[in-house]
Amino acid sequence: MNQVKLDKELNNNIIELRNLLSTIGPNSCPGIINLHTHTIYSDGSLDPQSIIEIATQNNLQHISITDHNSISAYPQLISSIKKQISDGYTPPKLWTGIEISCTLKNCLVHMLGIGFELNNKSMSKYINGEACIGVDLKAESVINAIHKANGLAILAHPARYRLGHHELISYAERLGCDGAEAWYDYEHKPIWSPTPYICNAINEQLNDLNMLSTCGTDSHGYNLTGR
Repeated sequence: MNQVKLDKELNNNIIELRNLLSTIGPNSCPGIINLHTHTIYSDGSLDPQSIIEIATQNNLQHISITDHNSISAYPQLISSIKKQISDGYTPPKLWTGIEISCTLKNCLVHMLGIGFELNNKSMSKYINGEACIGVDLKAESVINAIHKANGLAILAHPARYRLGHHELISYAERLGCDGAEAWYDYEHKPIWSPTPYICNAINEQLNDLNMLSTCGTDSHGYNLTGR
């Protein structure tokens, strides 16, 4: 299945995605919305079929697979979605996703691309399984590439880096970044839950800057309810 056909199968709509993000709060993840997960195509433990099966069993409504610098899971993800539907189940809405390493204010961070076109050439240098170098490694280059592919650029887990989230989010906003991962489990609990003080502060900052909030478990293991 080529990438043009994959995009048609997914039918990601940026307006619908923005509307979805406007509803996200501390209780959205992991039971309703999960926009940060990984498969065996980067550093996750689950294959694409299993992750869709689990998401469907858990009645998850929206999911994005954000493998590191890779979109290789998407053909199998779409096939798994179709199988769930043919078997009479209701799988989650699948949004395109990727997690890209980049530098923001000379700090190494991860930028999520959500809802972008898989076949868009602007993303070609970021989907080969390896981090870019030089100008392509800069956050502004990554943000621009995601926007050219009609997606949203989201700063992942903004309180996990060498620089603080206030500084990073403010700088990202000036570069045109659309939002950040407001709700995240920084304590890595067995059952995912957002870390209240940090996440509330990030969400408040995003609201002040009129930026979007997202949430995700950042799952690497064999379930979607923890990291």
